[in-house]
Amino acid sequence: MTQTIDRRAMLLLLILSCVIISVCMGLRQSLGIFMRPMTLELGISAATFGFSIALQNIVWGVSQPFVGAMADRYGARPLLIGTALLYAAGLLLMIFARTLPGALQLGGFLAGIGTAGTGFGVLIGTISRATPPERRIQTVGMVAAAGSLGTMVLAPLGQWLIDDFGWKIAMVAFAAVAASMAVLSLPIREPSKTKSAEAKNQKLAEALREAMRHRGYLFMTAAFFACGFQLVFITTHLSTYLQICGVPPGIAASALALIGLFNAIGTYLFGLLGARYSQKHLLALIYLLRTLIIIAFLVAPISQASTLIFAGAMGFLWLGVAPLITGIIGRVFGLTHFNTLYGVVFLSHQLGSFFGAWMGGIVLDRFGNYNVAWGALIAIGLTAFTLQWLMDERPPAEKKRVDARVAMPA
Repeated sequence: MTQTIDRRAMLLLLILSCVIISVCMGLRQSLGIFMRPMTLELGISAATFGFSIALQNIVWGVSQPFVGAMADRYGARPLLIGTALLYAAGLLLMIFARTLPGALQLGGFLAGIGTAGTGFGVLIGTISRATPPERRIQTVGMVAAAGSLGTMVLAPLGQWLIDDFGWKIAMVAFAAVAASMAVLSLPIREPSKTKSAEAKNQKLAEALREAMRHRGYLFMTAAFFACGFQLVFITTHLSTYLQICGVPPGIAASALALIGLFNAIGTYLFGLLGARYSQKHLLALIYLLRTLIIIAFLVAPISQASTLIFAGAMGFLWLGVAPLITGIIGRVFGLTHFNTLYGVVFLSHQLGSFFGAWMGGIVLDRFGNYNVAWGALIAIGLTAFTLQWLMDERPPAEKKRVDARVAMPA
């Protein structure tokens, strides 16, 4: 019997998950607007600020498998509450970057753990267990789509607060928003722990060994590196890049908001498409289309109009990967250790995020422009497309049977 909950509890779970993920991702994707005011007031380099964002992303990735494993064992609610408070504490620490050595880095560290608990990993696993298989990828797509809407509100709100009250007041407001996720987590009710038809009688160590020997899983994990590399570079450095090109700073916040709007549309659509067509090929096409859009953005003259078109196009492809990757993991490996296996894949994404954010700052400090960084985004995007297109998505048991038949003498 599939682990499901009653309709009212399911609706509440979906609404709260949408809001929490929306807040989490909105905060994360809006931190780039703090780069300019913080570097000017604190006298720090773009690389220093970029490293704090990079640290947040790498800690998010490294902690995601462990947070996921704890959620698999103890449930989502305690993890959500604790990590939401850590997220808020990390943002508050950044205010003391001038007077407290290491505050910027420690803030990024805590925010990274906070994002691991309140982002997609834990809640998507809970939703997957609560949803019948035939509706799973569409439901995940809907939640991921709604989860992108936070950027539409938080990026313009943050820019307004920075312009009118300063970046410190804006950061305090962001910390309060992060803490609100702990309150929102209190009513969450999870599926019962009854045995699922999709569950495996398998220990965590065995599941990890099985995944690490699955070439398709490794290909998907490697390709996901490019996703983080491209997207976090854009959220962290787009504002500064536009100012170098003479585009008013307010356009960057509008672009981030536009990414959130089109992301909601695109992610929901890819959730629907993933239920009908090859999920691995849809993933590969997302990587390819993103890269082609980046090339088109760089070839055309940089202006307010081209920036907003770029943001809308990238936003359409932004989180469409979420329902597709979760669909593949659930279908290939089952749901018993879903959060952990998703966490391992997501670690690769966050390694890409780390290098995307940090690399952008280093390139800017050394060359005074982002030309080399954009070139890296293009090269790595094409590599991800190739790896994802070639992925073997057969479940391990089926793969073993086919390989055994092939190996049998005629």
